[in-house]
Amino acid sequence: PPGDTAGCTFCHTSSEERCSTCHQRHQFDPAIARRSEQCKTCHWGKDHRDWEAYDISIHGVVYQVNKNDPSNFDFSKKLSDADYVGPTCQYCHLRGGHHNVQRLSTVYTSMGMSNADRGAPLWKGKRDTWVSVCDDCHSPRFARENLQAMDEACKDAGLKYTETFKVAENLQLDGMGGPMPKDLA
Repeated sequence: PPGDTAGCTFCHTSSEERCSTCHQRHQFDPAIARRSEQCKTCHWGKDHRDWEAYDISIHGVVYQVNKNDPSNFDFSKKLSDADYVGPTCQYCHLRGGHHNVQRLSTVYTSMGMSNADRGAPLWKGKRDTWVSVCDDCHSPRFARENLQAMDEACKDAGLKYTETFKVAENLQLDGMGGPMPKDLA
């Protein structure tokens, strides 16, 4: 229903067709669009934790510490000419200045694919491309090992997620799904 999806459609329309998704509407400056904070507009919060994951990662920390030093992050340069001390969201997902963000994304999502077989041939090209982005700075072996570690983490998280819902379902079936009584809070 429109009321349920209003928040979703704010972000989930074609970003290639809506320039203001990444470029600020009132300050159309490519140097602003090259900063990772622009992605935070949509990619943060309880259902899209991408910003939080990036921000606390080693790449995010390098970005936060160095982002105001033009010798480390010169946002006036095109992404294809960028020589950053660490990757921004844009450096990897818009590699070379290409505007198709999903072209260089992983195959992870919290919307139903958490237990997908990422080793399936369907994902091979996308995963190989992901590794090729990382090997700008890391070895392909390092990138593949980290991709495998993410697979395992997603698999474990998916199992915990399923277990949690089973506990909640059992509590509901036992008549304990209501709010906690005030005298037991």
